[in-house]
Amino acid sequence: MTFDPSTLTYNDAGLIPAIAQDATSGEVLMMAWMNAEAVAKTLETGRVTYWSRSRQSFWIKGESSGHVQELVDFRVDCDRDCLLVTVNQTGAACHTNRRTCFYTAVRQGDEVELMKPME
Repeated sequence: MTFDPSTLTYNDAGLIPAIAQDATSGEVLMMAWMNAEAVAKTLETGRVTYWSRSRQSFWIKGESSGHVQELVDFRVDCDRDCLLVTVNQTGAACHTNRRTCFYTAVRQGDEVELMKPME
């Protein structure tokens, strides 16, 4: 069966959350948004493409930073309203220059920073 991005369930803004996971380690790297065209571009090019809500434009991960996400696998959840993109990540995934965006833990009511920015 051929995949059609229009069969996904997008929110009222036409967006769907996409979780990026490292293909080797399984580490969750980040969450960003895609629209139907970003989904199609990602699948066509193998370079993960998101929709930037702040800039209202496409955002090809690593285009300016060099921290590229090469698509390994593309999955749709059971409700068709969330995506999992498994990637080969070059450099940091987070705009703070950390490997992952999920570097802050909440432990016993306190925030704990688990990693420093990459060098």
